[in-house]
This record gives sequence, structure tokens and C-alpha cells, in this order.
Amino acid sequence: MKINIPSGYRIVFDEKLDDLNGLGTYLVHEKTGAKIALIKNEDTNKVFSIGFRTPPKNSTGVAHIIEHSVLCGSVKFPAKDSFIELAKGSLNTFLNAMTYSDRTVYPIASQNDQDFKNLMHVYLDAVFYPNIYSRKEIFAQEAWHYALENEADELQINGVVYSEMKGAFSSPEQQLLRLSLNSLFPDTAYGVESGGDPEFIPDLTYDEFLEFHKTYYHPSNSYIYLYGDMDFEERLAWIDKEYLSKFDHLKVDSEIAIQKGFDALKEVESFYSLGEDENSEENTYFSLNIAIGEEKTKELTLGFQILEYVLFEAPGAPVKQALLDAGIGKDVLSQFNSEYLQPTLSIIVKNSDEDKKHEFLSIIRNTLNKLVAEGLNEKSLRGAINLFEFRYREADYGSLPKGLMYGLRVLRSWLYDENEPFRNLKDTLLYDKMKKHIGTDFYEQLIKDYLLDNNHASLVILKPKAGLNKIRETIMKEKLAAYKDSLSKEELQNIINENKQLKIYQETPSTKEEEESIPLLTRDDIGPDPQPIYNEEKIIDGVKVVHHEVFTNDIAYLRFLFDVSDIPKELLPYLSLLSLVLGYVDTDNYSYLEYSNEVNLHTGGIYHNVISFSTKDKTDEYLPMFEIGTKVMYDKLPDAFRLIEEFLYRTQLKDYKRIKEIIDEMKSKMQMIFQSSGHMVAANRAMSYYSEHGMFKEVTQGISFYQFLEELTANYGQMKDTVINKLKELMDMVFVRDKLLVSITADKAGYDKFSNEFTPFIDGLRENTSDRQFLGYDVKLPLKPRCLNEGFKAAMQVQYVARAGNYFKAGYKYSGALKVLRMILSYDYLWQNVRVKGGAYGCMCSFSGVDGDVYFTSYRDPNLKNTNQVYENIPEFIKNFTANERDITKSIIGTISTLDTPMTPQTKGSRSLSMLLSGLTYEDLKKERDDIINVTEDDIRALSKLVQAVLAEGNICVIGNESKIEEDRDLFKEVKNLMK
Repeated sequence: MKINIPSGYRIVFDEKLDDLNGLGTYLVHEKTGAKIALIKNEDTNKVFSIGFRTPPKNSTGVAHIIEHSVLCGSVKFPAKDSFIELAKGSLNTFLNAMTYSDRTVYPIASQNDQDFKNLMHVYLDAVFYPNIYSRKEIFAQEAWHYALENEADELQINGVVYSEMKGAFSSPEQQLLRLSLNSLFPDTAYGVESGGDPEFIPDLTYDEFLEFHKTYYHPSNSYIYLYGDMDFEERLAWIDKEYLSKFDHLKVDSEIAIQKGFDALKEVESFYSLGEDENSEENTYFSLNIAIGEEKTKELTLGFQILEYVLFEAPGAPVKQALLDAGIGKDVLSQFNSEYLQPTLSIIVKNSDEDKKHEFLSIIRNTLNKLVAEGLNEKSLRGAINLFEFRYREADYGSLPKGLMYGLRVLRSWLYDENEPFRNLKDTLLYDKMKKHIGTDFYEQLIKDYLLDNNHASLVILKPKAGLNKIRETIMKEKLAAYKDSLSKEELQNIINENKQLKIYQETPSTKEEEESIPLLTRDDIGPDPQPIYNEEKIIDGVKVVHHEVFTNDIAYLRFLFDVSDIPKELLPYLSLLSLVLGYVDTDNYSYLEYSNEVNLHTGGIYHNVISFSTKDKTDEYLPMFEIGTKVMYDKLPDAFRLIEEFLYRTQLKDYKRIKEIIDEMKSKMQMIFQSSGHMVAANRAMSYYSEHGMFKEVTQGISFYQFLEELTANYGQMKDTVINKLKELMDMVFVRDKLLVSITADKAGYDKFSNEFTPFIDGLRENTSDRQFLGYDVKLPLKPRCLNEGFKAAMQVQYVARAGNYFKAGYKYSGALKVLRMILSYDYLWQNVRVKGGAYGCMCSFSGVDGDVYFTSYRDPNLKNTNQVYENIPEFIKNFTANERDITKSIIGTISTLDTPMTPQTKGSRSLSMLLSGLTYEDLKKERDDIINVTEDDIRALSKLVQAVLAEGNICVIGNESKIEEDRDLFKEVKNLMK
């Protein structure tokens, strides 16, 4: 298995990586000192990344802006947006770049050998020879520029990163985490904002931007990573010949400094914006932040991952519960961060009052002192270790390549100790060691040494201020107006000319030669067949069981799905609440803390959701279900059934206080979702205007569900008995045998063990629901959609602008060409008009082939009406669409790439089940793929009327800045506050 290393490199060491079934080799490039980590194994999903240590000295966001900018064309690949060209026309399984507080990383992945080589070539040229030196417009577009088209216009600031970070700084949780890191490490790179603070981004000059790239983007400061099944000798020889050999060694001062500890707790106060009509009471945040030592050992890191879960995160975690019991806040969060040189732990309370500061600190200290004196719950520790070990061994990262996640893990040690690239990939034996520490004072000593006897800590207090965003907007307007007034006519004209030049740059397409510089596969590289479906339907004692037979490494993935089609409309929000309560309140045999420990000891987790499946070719038909899921080793299947039976049959719905805590926590989480995923919240709300299925999703997980939680929290004293009674009613209505369908993803041996346990399990379920359980409810009352067209005002500095509709309702049918159109719109028309010209961070669209739903939505968007107009112009763009054979091929390849993403065993099972319940067949997938591969210009142009019909429905929903929504109020039927 040893790797042949070509000349030009020196092997530092190699070692067997048993946890990855591979060989790790650490090399140094002799001429430049570039550091290279190789992991050779049989994974065909190959990964490459190049990273640089990029410690910022201020909060202008220069590292982040360069990450955006280098992918806007390079010397060998001068197309204006090489990143988008690759996204449109490669079979990549990952393509992105990430800015951290001390490093910038550029990873790619692909299963296709030639595609992998193409992606490597473009990325290496981008980081070493970007066009930023010859095209100043890239800086203006990605960083910031003064926006002024005419002398009489109001002077504004725009830019992609500027908008992105305005969105990030709209979230109080994001502000809090940034302040927490900055406050602990004021004398280091972590003391400033690498992503860029919108207040300081306009201070960055073009020359400083270029200087940062010259300083840090050199092979001598690089960390190169290759993973998977490839010809390493050929790849290394190519990297040396094409790039590394062109450079000499350079001494780059990128060392990350250690922050000296503090003599006493440091306190920081700041403010965040509430909406003008929001209540400031119980809206203060506290965050106690602690630096966990100066030496980041594996044992210390895993020890604190375990402690964070046990003390602050698990249901009933002692410190979390003590804070909630004392009424310090309504939600407690924690974060242990081992990404950087010095790990940190943050304990956060939301919805507090500033006069509770001392009580917040004393409760944490007193609880920790008590735990050290009395000892931690051994079962909690054992359960937490089992949970983390299960996740480590399973290595299920969803759609993200394993090799990517391993590479990011490599950097957590390699960046700070050049001789330890593989330290974090050898944890199997460490879990055994952590188990042996139970019963000693190891964990209690960690608490004492690092949490109690450690002054390197900060307290961040984030206070609410109603209307702060409007105050800041006014200050910025006045500042820009004053600056504009100070400019001479000549200086004003220069700004206008620069805007014209930027517009010309943005609107001038890359030349044919520039576009063709980006390497492209051919249609022959596309396989003709879709990925297989794994569905074998069986009946066990009258219950339908769907077996998805795939190799799972002895893990069974179980889903118990109860049809809830007959649940009365008025109970649907309570159905979602029930999914939050189960497993998180006491049962007959366990407290909820004890139950959580049992789940962690014996499974990889048990979860509950309200979900729904669209029905093929139908707009208003859907299958709503209550899901109970778990993943468990085959030999632990009896325990999984025992634990599911426990909450199905023995849940105690009587603890008013605990249920209120769950409601408050979910309300808090939904507020965070509005900030992080406002684009999808708005799109889903818009789809509820015309669709019963959309309405169902809205009342069980959207803004309507949030409003339900707001009502419960405001009136809980009067409603608590109603809440308990309705949850009990739902337990009787939902969990019956004739509504159950079971999905199991496992090999044959796993299925056989499952079937042995299943019969006694279903014997405990009632056969069916009694009609008398529905007395007083109209179960036939449909969810009635209505076009509301709402603008939701929130304390945000950006917008999420969504339009939606349904082409089935307009009489159109699905074709695979719509998937190609999605690729063309997302990476061409919408990208150019909403992101490049408009300055939004993101924009996307979707065309469902199952139920005909369509949406267009923007992310962290400085605009509103302009973006809506971009949507209105989509039919005209499609009508006039032209593309040569290369362009069409590019879009086809990019579309197929989204369909052929490698799947984990769990994903194979869940995808197969979704297809079964939606009525989709393998023949449908084959037809869709044939449509895609054979799509023509005419097929795309023919879709113009379909999109026109969707937009003509006029469904719009926007979540965003209060002033902006008021300014464009004429777009909406209703304008309202998102949160009270």
C-alpha cells in the first residue's frame, strides 16, 4: 500500500490509519517547504484541498474577501467566475472554500478521475495566480464599493461580502459567538473578525487586499491534502511541475500567537437590535467563555466534548437545568470549540435580564463545585462517550465526502504542530481510555482545573435595543451624505465612472477563449443509469415493512412512520409539539435525564419528527406522517425497541414546568432558524399561499408554528391544561397499528434480527383509532391556503426575498429539462443579477418534479424590489436563451452531478423510501435522466411560459429589514412583525 513519492519531495513519516483503512504519509516539498498530507485508501470519492494560514490583523475581512475573489478567474483560467463555471459543468461531489479565524481552505472532491484533475488545476491556479492583480473590479464586486450612478443619487455601499456579513451580524447569536472569541484572545488573530465586520469592511483598501494575498498565498505557507484512491505519484509530480517548482522558499510569518491568560474575568458589554415593536424585557444574552488551556491534547479535547454534552447540552444536564430552574433564562446553549490553537467553552443563556448577571455566574460556579465534590453521574458520562464513539465509527456526514471531513479534522492539529497532521484520525483507542477514566476523578479534575480555577475567561453581555438597526442606518446615511458633500465634482464623477466600469465588467461576458480555458468533461463521462432504488416491501403481522438492503457495517437505521392524515386541523401544531416532548419528559421508569442516558448508552440516538411526502403529479395530495427514528448496532436492537416502547406507552404528560421549558427552547431555536435560513422560511411560507401541503408544513414547522409557540409562551398559565390534554389525545390518535409503516435500512442479517424483535413490539400497539377519539373535531376540515403576500419585518440588515407557485396548477407537466433550467438560472441568470450585480450573498431556485412546486429565493440580500424585478424578468431570459453545444453540455454535466452525489447507507434508505411514498419509480428516474442528457436549447426556451404562469400567481413573501419592507410596502397585501 506504500505510496511511491516522486523527486522534489521529502517523506517526513508515514503511518497506518486503521480507523480509515488507509495509509497516512506526511511530505515536505523540498524547494518551497510546502507541507503535504496524503491519505491513501479505497475511497473513490477523491478529495484535494489547499489551505493557508491567514491570521488577520483587523476586522476588514480581508481573508474572507480574498477567499471570494481568487475564484473570480486566474491566469490560466481567465473566465470571470471560474468557481461558477466549475459548479455548472463538473461532476464534483464538493466544491467550495472556507474562511476560518486563522486559515483559509479550498477543498474539492470528485469520483471522476479527469474531473478531479480539472478541479485541482483550476483551484491551484486560482490561489497562486488570481486575476485580482489585473482586475480591480473583482475587489469592488466582492468586497465593497461606493454605489452611485448619478450625481443626485444617494451614496450607498454595496458588495457581496459586505452583504453577507451584514446578514451574519443581524443574528444576536452570531454577534455573541464573535464577541466571545474576540474577548478571550484580544492580542491574537482571534481578537478580530476574519469574516469582516460591516462597520470596518469599507476601511479595506485595494492595496492592502493585494498585499495580504502576496504575503500569505505562497507554497511555503501552504497545507496540501490529498485523499482517496488515486495515483498519488502522478498527482504529486504534476503539482510540483505545474505550480510548486515555479516558486522559491519564502519565510512567511503566519504563526498563530498564544494568548496569555487573564488575571481576572474580563467583562464585555454590547447591544443588538430588536424590532421597533419588540419587547426588550427578558431579551438579554449572557455568555461565559473560558479558554481551555494552551496545549490542545486529544485527551483534553475529547474530555471537554464529553463534559460539554454532560454538563450543558443533554436533556436534564445539571448546569443547564440549574440555570433554567432558577429562571435565569429560557434557553441554555453551549459550544466547545476545538478548531483553533486554544480551545474554548461558552455557556450561553438567552432571554434573560441584565440584573441576573451575578446570579448567572454564581449558579454555574456553585453547580460545578457541587458536581466536583459529589462526582459526576457515571451513566451520563458513559452514555455521552458511547454517543460520540458511535458517531465517530459511523462517519456519516450526509452528502459531504468523508475525505473532506477528515481533511478539515487534519488541519485542527497540523496547523499548530507541523509534525501531527493525523493526530485527530486515530481516536478509536482513545474512547476506551475515556471509558476507563469513569470512576476516577479525571472528569471532575478537568472541571476544577479549567472551569473553576481558571481566570482566562470572559463574560459577554449582549443587551437588546429596540430600533437599533434604524439608528445605525440613519448614522450610516448621514455619514455617507456628509462624505458625499465633501467630495468635489471631479471626485464624484470618479465614483460614478468606477460604478460604470464595474457594471461594464459585470455585464460583459467572458470571451469564448476565456470560457473554453475551463476544462470540461464530455457527455460520454456521464453514466446512463440513475442510482438504484432499494425497496423490498414486506408484511409482518399485518404491518407494511420496507427493507432497504444495503451494507451498513452492522448498523440498523429504523424509521417508524404513523399516518396522521386524519388528525384534525386544529391539532396539527400540537402534533409538532408532541414530537418535541416525547423522550424529553419523564416516563414511568425513567426521569428524562435517565432516559437520555439509556438512549445514548444503547443507540446512536432516537428522534421524532412530523414529516410529509408529496404525491406524484398531484398538487394538493400528500402523505403526512409522525416519524420515530433511530440508528442502532444490530446487537442493540432489543434495547432500541425497549426504549421506543417506553415513551410510546409510558410517557408522563403531567410536568407543566418541563413542557414549558421545551416550548421556550423551541421558540428560541426557531428564532435562530429565521436568521440562518430565512430564505427557506420565506419560500415555504410563499408555497403555503396556494397549496394544502404547503399549509401543512407551515402550521407544523413554519412561521405559523412559531406564532403558535408565541401564543403558548404568552398565555401558558391559562393554556397549560389544554396543552397537556391535547398531547394526550394525540398519543391515542397517532400511535395505532393500522397507521404504521416501518422502514429498515440494513443487510439481510440485520433485517432478520429486526424481524425477531418487531412482532412483540407491535403487539403492544392498539389495532386502530376509535371514532370517539375524534368527537368534537371536524376531521374533514381541509387546510385552506390563501394568497397572503406578506412582508415580515425583523431586526435584520438584509432581506430574504421569495416567490413561489405551481406549474401543475397552470396545466404544465414535469420534464427533466426543468432540472437543467434550475442549473442555468441558479448559476447564470440569478447569480449574475442577484449576487454579482445586486450584492446578495446567495440566490437559488427549485422546480419539483413530484408536485409541481417552484420557488425563487435570495439569501442575505441588500435589495427587495430589485430582486423581485429580477424574478419577473426570468421568462424573458428563458425565452431568449441561447447556448452553444459546450454551454449545454456544461449545464447537463452540472445537473447530473447533483443527482449522482455519493450516498451513505442511511441516505440510500431514506431516498428509496421517499420515492416509494411519493409514487416515483426507477422508470421515472430513467426518463428524467434521459431528458437531462438529451436537453436542447429549444427545450429550455419552451419553459418560458411555464415560469411565466408560475410568476403570474403572484405569491411573494419577504423576511427582512424593517425600513426596507416599509419602503417597498406596495408589493405586499400584509406587512407584519416576524416576532413579538
